[in-house]
Parts: sequence; structure tokens; C-alpha cells
Amino acid sequence: MATAVETLGKLERRITISFPLTEVRAEVEKRLKVQAKTAKAPGFRPGKVPLKMVAAQYGYQIETEVLNDKVGRAFNDAANEAQLRVAGFPNIEPKQESPAGVLSFDATFEIYPEVVIGDLTTVEIETVKADVSDAEIDKTIEILRKQRVHFHTKGEAGEHGDGGEAVAANGDRVTVDFVGSIDGVEFPGGKAEDYPFVLGEGRMLPEFEAATVGLKVGEAKTFPLAFPEDYHGKDVAGKTASFTITLKKLEWAHLPEVDAEFAKSLGVADGDVAKMRDDIKVNLEREVAGRVKARNKEAVMEALVKTATLDVPQSLIAQDTERLAEMTRQDMAQRGMNVKDVPFPPELFAEKAERRVRLGLILSQLVGENNLQAQPEQVKAQIEDFAQSYEDPREVLKYYYSDRRRLAEVEALVLEENVVNYVLGLSKTSSKAIAFDELMGSNAQA
Repeated sequence: MATAVETLGKLERRITISFPLTEVRAEVEKRLKVQAKTAKAPGFRPGKVPLKMVAAQYGYQIETEVLNDKVGRAFNDAANEAQLRVAGFPNIEPKQESPAGVLSFDATFEIYPEVVIGDLTTVEIETVKADVSDAEIDKTIEILRKQRVHFHTKGEAGEHGDGGEAVAANGDRVTVDFVGSIDGVEFPGGKAEDYPFVLGEGRMLPEFEAATVGLKVGEAKTFPLAFPEDYHGKDVAGKTASFTITLKKLEWAHLPEVDAEFAKSLGVADGDVAKMRDDIKVNLEREVAGRVKARNKEAVMEALVKTATLDVPQSLIAQDTERLAEMTRQDMAQRGMNVKDVPFPPELFAEKAERRVRLGLILSQLVGENNLQAQPEQVKAQIEDFAQSYEDPREVLKYYYSDRRRLAEVEALVLEENVVNYVLGLSKTSSKAIAFDELMGSNAQA
């Protein structure tokens, strides 16, 4: 039996659930008898253990299961009868005052809010676009060349030359010994032997690299180095150290020529450089299209958040906060970090969780009202698009269609795209061209 629904707040509700104690005892006894058929105890054959012994061993567990089952069913029946959409899980606590022979529980919970989406035809959204030019292709080729760099001793003649004068310069790989001290005392982490790095990559502090430039093998230099106030090493942050470096080894970087061999190394079987550039352009355009889509999706989501009115259930925020914290914990663990005793305060994730829940409720409303669900043909087209960059597209199709969770991920992507297209079709949109580098440097996420 359940009482009428009490309204405690905008979304918070309470239902009191009651049932006779005799019902609980009868169900407990019934389950104990079933348990007794297979129960084991020293000195007794299986199934011959006295019911009192079975009750002593399993009674508490079975009673808890019975209460959970009865309260859960009663709550679901009451919520369904009242036509309530329960958000999250109810908080169920026993009532302190109940009639004799009756068990009563208060179930406090939240319901899903009413979502009111404003007039989308008045919303202004700025979308972006970007092109791939020869300059971007050239930059990409340079990156690919640097990824295939190999080093030679500077100043020694070889098949690729000698690299010029044997003096350290930007782009060279140097190997050094160094020792640092503050007020004449060496500090942890301030000393190393045979330490390699490439000048100009920014791996070392600017003063360190500047002091290395111009050195020849065997030469040493002593110089002051002021650590930034925000330096990651707290013991030296904001302090000035004296460093002595000795150049042990000097190598110059030889980048491969952009020729047939280079093209073959990138998978162009016949070594056609023009075809290589075409392949790079196709890949860049695919990447640009993905980034543009992500930026425009974020603009749409931001517009929806601003135009929609709703109260967000705190229970759903709490659940998503826990989910984000656990995802972060797992990600850090996979990176080899020991997170066993690392605290993950909920407030670190609360704001992101609130936005995710808010957007989820808005999208659900929009999809339901306008029939924007992902259609099977759309899902298949999306997977086929993924498969274009793989050697065997059929394997990609099999990969997604063989796992319902993977397929659900694609369906969610398609659904979001349907929403984006729907909103852009109604709203007042303007388009802005942005530079390739600006786009590729962004990490827009919904």
C-alpha cells in the first residue's frame, strides 16, 4: 500500500509505502524452506539441515532481500499508478512510527522536469568553415619529415653532408652533462649525465637552451637560470640557480627528401609524390570536416542550453558526477598512475556533470517532439564513413554491428547530428571562415 504523492519541492516527491509484517515473515519463511533444500552444515547431509539452523545462517540475508523486493515493487507500482517519471534512484528509509504489525518506508525521489525549449527561429548561431590549401599540405609534409628524422655527427662528412660547422644550433640534438646549484648547494633534479634533447623544441627552459647554443663538443659554460614562479618543481620555483653544462655530443638533423622513397614510406606503393599529396589532402579534409562539425555542434548545444528552461534533478547530477570521477580514475590508471589513494572531490566534476545532464534532458525533449531518432540507414552510412580510412571496410562494419554498445555509440552520434541539422535549419545562422591552424588547435567538445 502506498500513500498519496507528497510534493517537497519543484522536483522532489515522497511516497510512504506500507505492508503487513505478516507478509514479510511469510515470504521469508517460504524462501528459507527453498534455501533449506540445498543448505549444508557440518554433521548434516545436504538438504537435511534443521530450518532453525538455516534461519540462523541465512535469515538476515533473506529478510533483507525480501524487504528490498517488496519495497522496490511497491515503489514502482505507486510511481506508475501516479504516472511519475522518476529521475535517478529513490532514497528509501524506514519510518520510525508505524502502526503495530505494519512496516512503513518513506521513498523520497525526484521526477524528470518539464523542459521548455524557446523559439529556435529567433536563435542566432555562428558556424565556422575552413579550407585545406597547399600550404597546409606542405606543413603536414614537414611534420611527417620531422617524424622520420635521423641524426648524424655534426661536422663529420657523410653521404648526406656534414651538417655545417660543429657548433650547437637550433635543430641539433645535443647530449650534455649538467649540474645546478642554489646558493652553492646542489638540489634534487638539478644534475644529469649524457642528457639528450633537441635545441629549439622547448623541452628545456629558454635560458638553458640559449646557453647551449654556440657550444662545441667538450666545451662547458656556467650561467644563471631563474626558475619561473609557477615552475612544477616547488623547491626551486621562483629561485635563481647556477648551472654548468658540458657538451658531450652534437648531432645534426637530416630530414628525408620529399621523393619517391618518402612517398613509399607513407604507403604510396608506386612512390608517386603527387598521389601522396592528394592522399594527405583527403586525410586533412576529413580531419577538418570532423573539427568543423564538432565546433558547429558545440555552437548549437550552447544555443540550446541558453534557450531552454528547466530544473535539473540533483540526483542525476550526482550520478553523472560519480560517472565522470570513475572515468577519470580509470583513465589515469590506464596511464600507469597510482590512483588508489588519490581523492576525486565531486566539486571537480559537478559543473560538467550539470551541463551534461541539462543537455541530455534538452536533447531528449527535442528528439521526442520532432522525431529526430537515428534511423538504421543513417547509422550504416555513418559507419561506412568511418570505414573509408581503413584497409578493409567490411571489418569495420562487422566491428560495430557485432556489439550493441558500439552500435549505440554510433546511434548517439547520428542522433546529435540530426539535432544539429534540425536546429541549424530553424535558427538564424551566419558562417565565419577560420584559419586552418586555429581550427586544428581547438578541442571543442559538447
